[in-house]
Amino acid sequence: MSNPFVQIVEPLDPKQPLKKFFNLIKLEDVRYARLPFSIRILLEAAIRNCDEFLVKKGDVENILNWKVMQHKNVEVPFKPARVILQDFTGVPAVVDFAAMRDAVKKLGGDPEKINPVCPADLVIDHSIQVDFNRQSDSLQKNQDLEFERNKERFEFLKWGSRAFKNLRIIPPGSGIIHQVNLEYLARVVMDQDGYYYPDSVVGTDSHTTMIDGLGVLGWGVGGIEAEAVMLGQPISMVLPEVVGYKLVGNPPPLVTSTDIVLTITKHLRQVGVVGKFVEFFGPGVAQLSIADRATIANMCPEYGATAAYFPVDDISIGYLIQTGRDKEKIMCTKRYLEAVGMLRDFKNSSQDPDFTQVVELDLHTVVPCCSGPKRPQDKVAVSDMKKDFETCLGAKQGFKGFQIAPDRHNSIVKFNFEGCDFELAHGSVVIAAITSCTNTSNPSVMLGAGLLAKKAVEAGLTVKPYIKTSLSPGSGVVTYYLRESGVMRYLSQLGFDVVGYGCMTCIGNSGPLPESVVEAITQGDLVAVGVLSGNRNFEGRVHPNTRANYLASPPLVIAYAIAGTIQIDFEKEPLGINALGKKIFLKDIWPTRNEIQAVERQFVIPGMFKEVYQKIETVNKSWNALDAPSDKLYTWNPKSTYIKSPPFFDGLTLALQTPKTIEDAYVLLSFGDSVTTDHISPAGNIARNSPAARYLTSRGLTPREFNSYGSRRGNDAVMARGTFANIRLVNKFIDKQGPQTIHFPSGEILDVFDAAERYKQAGHPLIVLAGKEYGAGSSRDWAAKGPFLLGVKAVLAESYERIHRSNLVGMGVIPLQYLPGEDAGTLGLTGQERYTIIIPEKLKPQMNVQIKLDTGKTFHAIMRFDTDVELTYFHNGGILNYMIRKMAS
Repeated sequence: MSNPFVQIVEPLDPKQPLKKFFNLIKLEDVRYARLPFSIRILLEAAIRNCDEFLVKKGDVENILNWKVMQHKNVEVPFKPARVILQDFTGVPAVVDFAAMRDAVKKLGGDPEKINPVCPADLVIDHSIQVDFNRQSDSLQKNQDLEFERNKERFEFLKWGSRAFKNLRIIPPGSGIIHQVNLEYLARVVMDQDGYYYPDSVVGTDSHTTMIDGLGVLGWGVGGIEAEAVMLGQPISMVLPEVVGYKLVGNPPPLVTSTDIVLTITKHLRQVGVVGKFVEFFGPGVAQLSIADRATIANMCPEYGATAAYFPVDDISIGYLIQTGRDKEKIMCTKRYLEAVGMLRDFKNSSQDPDFTQVVELDLHTVVPCCSGPKRPQDKVAVSDMKKDFETCLGAKQGFKGFQIAPDRHNSIVKFNFEGCDFELAHGSVVIAAITSCTNTSNPSVMLGAGLLAKKAVEAGLTVKPYIKTSLSPGSGVVTYYLRESGVMRYLSQLGFDVVGYGCMTCIGNSGPLPESVVEAITQGDLVAVGVLSGNRNFEGRVHPNTRANYLASPPLVIAYAIAGTIQIDFEKEPLGINALGKKIFLKDIWPTRNEIQAVERQFVIPGMFKEVYQKIETVNKSWNALDAPSDKLYTWNPKSTYIKSPPFFDGLTLALQTPKTIEDAYVLLSFGDSVTTDHISPAGNIARNSPAARYLTSRGLTPREFNSYGSRRGNDAVMARGTFANIRLVNKFIDKQGPQTIHFPSGEILDVFDAAERYKQAGHPLIVLAGKEYGAGSSRDWAAKGPFLLGVKAVLAESYERIHRSNLVGMGVIPLQYLPGEDAGTLGLTGQERYTIIIPEKLKPQMNVQIKLDTGKTFHAIMRFDTDVELTYFHNGGILNYMIRKMAS
């Protein structure tokens, strides 16, 4: 049927023929004028897809009436314009597509129907590790080792780029997915199939929200959901509340965008924005560059929102010019946004829309800060860092405590490194990494770090040689302007050489520490420190030997590296003493904002972006030399330990199976609050004594060849064994940290995988108990796939992070939530009971279900299938099963 909302409009470019766009009802409609700008994009997408199969006219009306409908649990469809993926989540997505083609063929369908119908860009950025640093050839060595380890994965991805239409691979060494999206991939306005419409995106990485800073509505989804979107399935979502975040005032001279985002993260965690959109407005927004806004939007998952949206304004248009986008397209972009009332003037309060709630931050009140030692929301003013760390040392084990006995607070361990003697203590910095798209996308903080390094070197300051320093920019543009501005050589003199273009330390690919450093940390049971300009610092994520990890701006990363310890008060204590005996304080070398802006204006220019990105798909010679088949069906290699056909679709038929009551389930694990996807499915090193290591050893691999869990996500046998394998896992059944649990029938303490296998062999279903914010952190779908393969049928938690709940739904695992005011404690649950979860024949979104224990106790919980579409997925055994049946029939 024809779309009832399409209208012919005047040409936006006089040189082109008449164009169509999807007219937003009537722009003078007062309802539209009061909508948050982020909701206007949802409305536009609904209008664009309004046909009898995808979206109904009633959905359009519901969104237009957002102010009334936002509290009514109204389900709306959203079909984004694009999908982006990184390789840790992209490889399993392509594996799933290959397996789905096999399954569709077995069911008598056309396997080539399994193919992306919208543009999908996969950026390889998660594979490179900091194996080499402080060497002029570190970059080349790390890239060579990356290819040596991951050649099989890369060949598979190259096959995917040939076998599937609309799938583009950005080769390794190009940069970090979100920075590449910001600087190159994002359109802001799509010009496709004869229509203009706003760019929008979902990505298989939680920090996809970074693009919200440019005015492109985007957020992270699990790989499972992204696969369905690529196959044409709209995202089913509840019409969100929108929190208006008003920014006023100007930041103080010494404050960076990192300080602002860490302040906002703590604030919004306290406000509570899980499942909501945050939209920024107010005159303070006009004081922020697009890079500043992108930094704030990047850490949206850390404050828990779905999206963190900055509407497009003239500064956004200026950024498109600065980054070398096509001038004619930029002109059309601006004219289109003006035509549909979506170009924002933040200084004009008459444009302020209605919000569910408004909170405010005066930028002038922000102070330099870090976050840690274990969570991004635990902001600490730099002036309080020394005192805060000392408090954490003795505090009870927890997010702000290490429970070190008072008589050991001043422990010192001497060690030798490269022939020289050194000392380590609690708080000693052993990793200092300028890393992550969160900050390396921002020229002001990167040039600030470079100018600080220049002044530090000129003042005679150095960094101790055992500290693992590194610089991993999010794109080649960063290296370009650091080199052209003359600060790169000073960064190198302090040990901050470029070690790779990828996520690296931010995702735990920090590589090994020197053996003598590890021995000293272990001998003294020291709380060693990592300082990084990343976005996450969960336990066990950055490095197994850094129990405290702090997020900081790039200049502060260098400052703490020079100091060598987190236990320093920069206002009262010098960074160091130079060869002349002069005390050098941080204030002596901190660059002014005027200095930074002058350098940025001179050296961050459009020509750099054009030069780097025009050759991004062909510049990697190793990638170009890879050979891969072009067959439409993948030929699985049974000897591969990287790529394996998953068992998810084994035995799948066209007929639906009626969901059954879960009877007498054992509890596999019992958790407290803030269990992250890093705890559930770690991405880093594979411990030598783990079930995954035993499996890989049995396949003839040596520990040097294990690589990381993240790189093995194309092999379910490894990933199932890596589920709940985080060395910092805290299971209430066990009195120490570690990836173990009690197998209740025997009473034995076993590795989690081994216990799950025992239960599975005996035919016992499993559940997991958890507290608040279960599944916080990365969007990784293996945090749902892994438990599914272990036999986990349901999770019972106090609350869920949005993406992980969606992933559980996508795998057919039931997300159950305690009723308000109830939890394991109030209900007297120990986890040693057996649980029967009654599944009624007729299911409704968010209905209460009965849970019976073998003790005779009965209580109710909310079944967190939030929409009718999610219930459809559940009846199909998951979203991918649903898509296979849909394609096959």
